[in-house]
Amino acid sequence: MNATGTPSSDRSEAHARPGRELARLAVMISGGGRTLLNIHDAIKAGTLHATISLVIASRDCLGVTRAAERGLPVRVIRGRISMGSLEQVLHEQGIDWVVLAGYLSYLEIPERFRERVVNIHPALLPAFGGPGMFGHHVHEAVIKSRAVESGCTVHLVNEKFDDGPIVLQRRCAVLPSDTPDSLAARVFELECQAYPEALRQLIGGSR
Repeated sequence: MNATGTPSSDRSEAHARPGRELARLAVMISGGGRTLLNIHDAIKAGTLHATISLVIASRDCLGVTRAAERGLPVRVIRGRISMGSLEQVLHEQGIDWVVLAGYLSYLEIPERFRERVVNIHPALLPAFGGPGMFGHHVHEAVIKSRAVESGCTVHLVNEKFDDGPIVLQRRCAVLPSDTPDSLAARVFELECQAYPEALRQLIGGSR
């Protein structure tokens, strides 16, 4: 699937504040798309001054279906995207910010988008980050380490995994009874608050 322009479901966003352009986001996914939906909900609620101009998926996944159901333009680009190809796609869509939302492929960042690619990680970086640290692997590692707290980190992306400047973090206790699933659920609740808040800080303002 591929579409251009503002989808019908987002037309109200484009007219929310005359005279001020919305930040154009490209959201990149590889899985279920829950983080994508959370960001879209914040936009529709008027708390994030942006529009999702493109969803890029690294594979066919549930997130592709969910994005299409929301009327969001979706492009499936399988596997690793070259820097040149990514730059062309972002330029075509007039993208301002790239938002990683469970995107699992390594990303080479075009020069024009240095410090304009954002990610959220389900732990308190710099701990429990790096290659292979995603999803349940993170929560299993946190519990195994006997850490007393966990949380999430929103950060800018550079050439290393989970290494860029931190925008904000949110914390929660790790309970003695926690399993990877229960900890993941509690951290995701924090992510739903933290990611829109961090994007507001980076983009500036809301409607």
